[in-house]
Amino acid sequence: MNADTTVLWRVNNDSSRLTSPRALIRVFTGPGTLEDLAARYERVQGVERDMWFTYPAKRLALAVVGGFLLVEGEPDALEPFREVDGTLLVNDAGAHLERLTAEGAEVLDPLHAVPTGAGFTARHPDGSVVEYVEHRPDPQGR
Repeated sequence: MNADTTVLWRVNNDSSRLTSPRALIRVFTGPGTLEDLAARYERVQGVERDMWFTYPAKRLALAVVGGFLLVEGEPDALEPFREVDGTLLVNDAGAHLERLTAEGAEVLDPLHAVPTGAGFTARHPDGSVVEYVEHRPDPQGR
């Protein structure tokens, strides 16, 4: 994985039309194993992956297959992501951030740009830690 170049492929590059969040269960995998793992999840679920992208700033590669977010990286790169219970793909991260803070959630990682759009991480009042991400087309329209 080139440390400076983001590779981005998505079937749907804009989550603004989602009518409800899409929950993604995180599965972590070591370097060089993402393709085999994604193929296995495709076979098990009977669906094809609908996203594949790199996150050079975090030294990760990711794929989404059905309800699973597969995250590849070195152990030290994966460690901060293991503390998050799950990911929600949402239509508007800012609106979710406002609602969560009004309900007493603690923002652990403020709203910021990510390769797919924008996201943040919050600890809900019950203690669960969730990453909220919205997808938007990149400058090339991908």
